[in-house]
Amino acid sequence: MGDSRRTQIPIVCPGHTRPLAELQYLWNEEEKRTFLLSACHDKMPMLRDGTSGDWIGTFQGHKGAVWSMQMDNSGNLAATASGDYSARVWDAITGNSLLELPHKHIVKTCVFSPDSKLLATGGKEGLVRIYDLAACLMNKPLKAEVAVELKQASPINKVVWVNNTLILCACADGKVYLWDKSSPQAPVHTFDTQQGDEIRDLELCTIASGMLVMTAAAGTKVFFWDMESKNLLKEYTMPIHFREEGGATLHPSGEKFVAGGSDLWVRVFDFQTGEQLECHKGHHGPIRCVRYAPDGKLYATGSEDGTIRLWKTYPTA
Repeated sequence: MGDSRRTQIPIVCPGHTRPLAELQYLWNEEEKRTFLLSACHDKMPMLRDGTSGDWIGTFQGHKGAVWSMQMDNSGNLAATASGDYSARVWDAITGNSLLELPHKHIVKTCVFSPDSKLLATGGKEGLVRIYDLAACLMNKPLKAEVAVELKQASPINKVVWVNNTLILCACADGKVYLWDKSSPQAPVHTFDTQQGDEIRDLELCTIASGMLVMTAAAGTKVFFWDMESKNLLKEYTMPIHFREEGGATLHPSGEKFVAGGSDLWVRVFDFQTGEQLECHKGHHGPIRCVRYAPDGKLYATGSEDGTIRLWKTYPTA
């Protein structure tokens, strides 16, 4: 078990009243500051300081659970995906709603392209909608036109941009599909977990070696793929499951990862061996989302108990 009995007292970030659904860190180059965004079933997505956990603002307007909250790389726009059959684009500075994007079912995920020009959404419809943000914002309040539609075979839980052209879609059929938005007829590659369990979490991380690694959590396993070769690097069976919610996040060094899901424990594992290095209890409900900060010094966990907790990667430091 390695160093699994190591304990630490995390920073507790209260404010939410229902289970957390997603966490995202963003490094803002202009302000030289890290932000932490949280999506929650209480309909009130929040923005916090990524280091201290201090509350900055709440984005109010959704009438259903918010499943995803993301900020673009400029730090000027935020987006949310909700159970009220809509996604929204917000002014991240003022918190004002700029654009409402109606859907035909629950929207589970939203993400900005790296150049901030596009927004992709996905959810229960099994359809990825890609919006041209400049065109949408210019034409409001008229109906926002979808620039590209990518049709999947099953509901979508996560979408992640690889670059401004390629996009990953994690689906309920246990597969991750790689699409080129300029060729919407069929995906260019399929990553298959070979077990059919719904993929609950998906992350891309460029590690210290320069390799771009995709992390996926599904069923009772965490998977890691090399995005250049498309080869499966590692596959580990966890002491938890991800059948309802939960996820995994890879440290920027590529040396360890964090996983949380069906119980109250936050676990850290060795990437090369899968050995459990640390195990922390602090939450009072199952873990619903986990993410490392961009500099790797902290990681955040969100729980069914409605709290976010910030943990040190190196507790003795």
